[in-house]
Amino acid sequence: MITIALDAMGGDHGLSVTVPAALQTLKQHSAVKLILVGQQEAIEAELQRHKQTISEHLTIHHASEIVGMDEPPAQALRTKKDSSMRLAINLVKEGIAQATVSAGNTGALMATARFVLKTLPGIDRPAIITALPTMHDHVHVLDLGANVDCTPEQLLQFAVMGSILVSAVEGKPRPRVGLLNIGEEDIKGNESVKKTHELLRASSLNYAGFVEGDEIYTGDLDVVVCDGFVGNVMLKTSEGLAQMITHFIKQEFKRNLLTRLSAFVSLPVLQAFRKRVDPRRYNGATLIGLNGTVIKSHGGADVLAFEHAILGALAEVKNNVPERIGQELTAMAAKGVVV
Repeated sequence: MITIALDAMGGDHGLSVTVPAALQTLKQHSAVKLILVGQQEAIEAELQRHKQTISEHLTIHHASEIVGMDEPPAQALRTKKDSSMRLAINLVKEGIAQATVSAGNTGALMATARFVLKTLPGIDRPAIITALPTMHDHVHVLDLGANVDCTPEQLLQFAVMGSILVSAVEGKPRPRVGLLNIGEEDIKGNESVKKTHELLRASSLNYAGFVEGDEIYTGDLDVVVCDGFVGNVMLKTSEGLAQMITHFIKQEFKRNLLTRLSAFVSLPVLQAFRKRVDPRRYNGATLIGLNGTVIKSHGGADVLAFEHAILGALAEVKNNVPERIGQELTAMAAKGVVV
């Protein structure tokens, strides 16, 4: 049985999302145990509202504190040692759980997870990686904000970790890896990107070369690598663009009676389109490079989105992602070769 610790109090909506998402997950997966970490009385009240009780598959681990969404990471790490976030990560450290999922403060989660779990041998810094929809299927992108400034060696490590994650979870033996840049020519980009390009070309990864921003969504890559500054700007820009397109579509269909009728006729297509690009289906970013599995859910996630974050944690545990990254890095070091 796989055990996952949930930061039940984290996120914008807390228990109103985490508890029903946990219950929905257990309906679909019988070989899973979920530990709801948070204020016991509040969790019990929420379970009672859903006419559920604790069981072999669903338990409560009391935590007296909550990390605020805008709380400084250093403060949370130093003063909130009995928070739901900290105790959920501790359960992974102690081997009681194989993974933790939190919709809480990203900075605090990264700082706490790194302090408690430490990074894998051979990894300088953990990164944030998630899947994004593309014209062909989806692509994993990292780093999405954990590391604003990165050395070429660290970007190489990100590429290795992303490739191993995709290979493990999706069964692709040779994931295609691209390096995000302002052009595809070798002369394009800053010195850090050019140096990373050389390291990746010399590696054993299935490296496809430089890729431009549009190719994240139109290409056939499996992994795209960039530093956290670029990655976070790209992600937030994409989210804003998706919201704008949705807003414009709604405006046009509401323009007059004829457009309202056309919206009704087009409803099956619109529903299929919405499902295909629904960001909730891609919710759950991995804090990759840690000695354990930690999944960051979007703070504003609803029940379906948080459920997908839990399922992401389940898939990574089943496929031993941290262990496989550690084994690969150890083998590389023993051979004395780069990747």
